[in-house]
Amino acid sequence: MPNTISSIPLTDVDAHGPGPATIGDLVKDATAQVSTLVRAEVELAKAEVTGEVKKGLQGSLFFILALSVLVFSAFFFFFFLAELLDLWVPRWLAFLIVFLLMVVVTAILALLGYLRVRKLRAPEKTIDSLRQAATVLPQAAEAGYTNGAPAPGDYTPGEYARRTAP
Repeated sequence: MPNTISSIPLTDVDAHGPGPATIGDLVKDATAQVSTLVRAEVELAKAEVTGEVKKGLQGSLFFILALSVLVFSAFFFFFFLAELLDLWVPRWLAFLIVFLLMVVVTAILALLGYLRVRKLRAPEKTIDSLRQAATVLPQAAEAGYTNGAPAPGDYTPGEYARRTAP
């Protein structure tokens, strides 16, 4: 994508014919210029957002790489911890302690994740909106299809649309 944003030129205000401009010409010019201005603003916003999203994706790539190096480094940390414990306890016990420590940390993190996911709620506004649409759409379908077709309540909306399509 180029670094420059192409401009959308506004129309010439004095582009209409000779003589005084009518109100219709002025309204037409104003409408065209507002429309062009809005399109230019949308293009500018799109260009800015696209650039920022690309920067964000590149930054997140580095975070993912850093996280993967950290995960692989944890493997060596746990070996270090087991070898350190080996100074005070037998080797098998040191590795067992590290293993149990990892299991406990995993269980705690899994519990925290479960508690967080359990708090998720259904999208009540969307469900309510769909319920309202379901109450309105069958009535509209009954009013529009009076050619002897089955009632909308007999089928799902998709099945009703397929069966009553011309």
